[in-house]
Amino acid sequence: MTLQFGLQLYSVRDELKKDYWGTLEKLAEIGYQNLEIAIHNADEGLNPSASEMRKRLDALGMKVVSSHIQPLDRYEEIIAYNQELGCSSIGLGIAFFKNKQEVLDFCPVLNRHGEAYKKGGIDFYYHNHFQEFQQFGGQYVMDIILENTDKDLVKMELDTYWAVRGGVDPIAYLRKLGDRCGLVHQKDLPAGTTQVNLLEVAGPDSNITFERFLELSKKDDFAEVGEGMLDIAGIVEAVREIGAAKYIFVEQDMTNKSQLESVEISYRNISKLFRA
Repeated sequence: MTLQFGLQLYSVRDELKKDYWGTLEKLAEIGYQNLEIAIHNADEGLNPSASEMRKRLDALGMKVVSSHIQPLDRYEEIIAYNQELGCSSIGLGIAFFKNKQEVLDFCPVLNRHGEAYKKGGIDFYYHNHFQEFQQFGGQYVMDIILENTDKDLVKMELDTYWAVRGGVDPIAYLRKLGDRCGLVHQKDLPAGTTQVNLLEVAGPDSNITFERFLELSKKDDFAEVGEGMLDIAGIVEAVREIGAAKYIFVEQDMTNKSQLESVEISYRNISKLFRA
């Protein structure tokens, strides 16, 4: 299929809490059509209901094409939810590892998730942050995962911003992933950022926990797509050339603007790269 772009709804999480349906209407007005949802408390239920979501989105000319849902092991319920949405991809949004053995121990878990979702007709993805480019035994965590998971069960959703924050060239890594990368996350890094590689800040042998990750994630280190120093056009061109990814999702982890203003700026800039 032709490469398309969309929005990871985590980008407008505060607006959704205030007015879920009204926020979706505003996103449709901006022009977004393809969505990736984020449900981080599935133990409390998969809300909103898939039937209501599908009905509302159909009316807005929008669709859910991917989802991040945690925890992931409620397979029957989550597969049914995604099938009703018409969503064919599900991703694990974040993970942390102390050493190589923890990565190796986690790989069979990823394979198990991938196998369960494949049986339901859903592709399973692993989404990176910067810590996947920490090295254990001279190997990136990401490479350990790639080598020890089944490529037919576990695909990659490369977040190009976080690759850069891990000291990696995202275009080169996209080419390395090849047909294993079916989804991409895109944000931008403000021009003039001095500490680009967060592993240099944390230290190459540091224990990167969720708490440490939050400490290192600064609001001023995020820019809207096309407003910073990343080669967005080059990334989009590379994704097209490789030909494996279906969607590039705008994802704005943090912003100094209002969330809706932020994603509107990103839409305006990235949509120029998708015009015929």
